[in-house]
Amino acid sequence: MTQLAIPAVFMRGGTSKGLMVHARDLPDDPDKWSALLCGAMGSPDQYGRQLNGMGGGISSLSKVCVIGPSSREDADIDYTFVQVMIKEARIDFRSNCGNMSSAVGPFAFDEGLVGAVNDTCVVRIHNTNTSKIIRSTFAVEDGRAVVDGDFIIPGVAASGSPVRLDFLEPGGASTGRLLPTGVTSELIDTPTHGPLEVSMVDAANAAVFVRAADVGLTGVELPSDLEANDEVLGLLEVLRREASVRMGIAPTAPTAAAVTSIPFVCLVSAAAPSTTLSGDHIASSDVDLVARVISNGQPHRAMPLTIALCTAVAARLAGSVVASSLASSSPTILRIAMPSGILEVDADVARVQDHWVANSGTFYRTARRLFEGRVWSHLK
Repeated sequence: MTQLAIPAVFMRGGTSKGLMVHARDLPDDPDKWSALLCGAMGSPDQYGRQLNGMGGGISSLSKVCVIGPSSREDADIDYTFVQVMIKEARIDFRSNCGNMSSAVGPFAFDEGLVGAVNDTCVVRIHNTNTSKIIRSTFAVEDGRAVVDGDFIIPGVAASGSPVRLDFLEPGGASTGRLLPTGVTSELIDTPTHGPLEVSMVDAANAAVFVRAADVGLTGVELPSDLEANDEVLGLLEVLRREASVRMGIAPTAPTAAAVTSIPFVCLVSAAAPSTTLSGDHIASSDVDLVARVISNGQPHRAMPLTIALCTAVAARLAGSVVASSLASSSPTILRIAMPSGILEVDADVARVQDHWVANSGTFYRTARRLFEGRVWSHLK
């Protein structure tokens, strides 16, 4: 056994936590990152807890962000998101994390990688996973990103200073096309429920949307309820693998089994009363849609921000499963009820000639630096 120290910062970004690492402190070849980052996060762990590393046993707590100089003229920094598997000694580069994206700009400023104008910093982030630009805007004071503030996001038990994230031209982030199959909805045959209508959309991250009612759910189930429903999780995995093939992510359903990061599965239903993980009540009149997301095979405790953005884009696509589930025809800002509360996201989508175009998506998060120093990677 060998231990290797890596300079790192541990940060919360939105409703996720992860390690922030300078690209200069890792091998130049990303293919050589796996052992280092799995060792730092405590993977693989057959018990699913990552007690031997920095991970927290669920997908939203097993993340690494690698930051370095920009490789593009239209960006200030490069950002590579790394999803570290929990029970496997494997990392995945196929998707981005919207929550951790909110930590990237403040990290870059605090580390001296970018500057600010007066009391505001704007960072143009090139996400290498998706080849997309994210514009991060946040307040700075006395040479540091501002942390304290009154802005509250559901799922985080403290307020903070808002970080605005604008995802520019998010369509086709994973597959190259906003609508990978060319249509807003289609049918997928399943062994237990027959043909199910789904929408496959790729904006910020690829997702397959299905109505909760069509798979025998109310739509307001909490993650623990979904975790206990092996039949539904199995059905959703069938949908995910077939969607992966149709979207061009994997060549066959068996190979799609190994590509767990995308597409995400998003269960949607019309606005209805629901209860959050903290026991708070959400009235149906306060939201436009209810959503539950399966991320890396696990029911998400909140909602990945990239999938919230993808949902907002899908809500603007006439004929999609999401659009048909809305309480009103075209809300200005989509209010989504998810397990941790209500998430608001805006998307600019237009019909250009005979196809749809996603111009941008916007939402606000908070971020906080938790510690800095060296993380010890435990190498076998």
